[in-house]
Formats: sequence, structure tokens, C-alpha cells
Amino acid sequence: MSPRERRCLQAAIGIASLVPILAGIAGILGGIRPFGSGLLDAAADSHVRYLSGLLLGAGLGFVSMIPRIETASRGFRLLTLIVVCGGLARLADAVLSETAPLPVLFALTMELGVTPMLWWWQSRTRIDIQ
Repeated sequence: MSPRERRCLQAAIGIASLVPILAGIAGILGGIRPFGSGLLDAAADSHVRYLSGLLLGAGLGFVSMIPRIETASRGFRLLTLIVVCGGLARLADAVLSETAPLPVLFALTMELGVTPMLWWWQSRTRIDIQ
């Protein structure tokens, strides 16, 4: 991997990581309210905050790999798998409910498009360290 390509990949991951980090913080602080739901059920609100914490953790996990991106293949692959699994669950909901508002389409693009493309980019230039 050339130094220029490495910097570009690192920048792309850094920018893309802002999405789960900021969404995670919003969900942790706001619970279910930022999602426009009139539901204020305590269990649902707690679940949204928990999942938002996971989202924040995934974003921070991606950020933590930026300095050593060419050797972070295992962690990058695992986080990508987690994100894609979540995206597939979101896609199933969109298909079953026959609705996908703009924020859902944006999330699906990140989960099933951008993240796998970043994984592909990282994987074709990686150095596996066991």
C-alpha cells in the first residue's frame, strides 16, 4: 500500500466512523426521542440507549484501527460483519414494513454499502499479523 493510499483509506475510515459515533451519542443521550417516536416506554428507551452504545463502540473500534490500518484485518473484518448483520436486520424491517424513510436509507447505505466497501479496500492492501 502506498503512503498516499494508506492516508486516503485512513481518512475515509475516519470520516465514515463519524456516523456511528455521532448517532451512538445521540441515541445514548436522547434515547428513543431523536427517532421521532411517541413511544416513551422505559424498556424501549433503554434498549435504544444500549444499542446506541454498541453503535458508538463500533465507531470507536473502527477509529482505533486507523493508525495501523494495514495490519488490522481481523478486527476490521469482525466490525464489518457486525455492521452488515445490523444492516440486514434493518433491510428486513424496511422490506416487511414496506417503508424506508430517508434516515433509514442513509443508514442502509452506510451499513450495506460504505462499510463493506471500506472493508474491501482495507482487505486488498492488508498485512495479516497473527
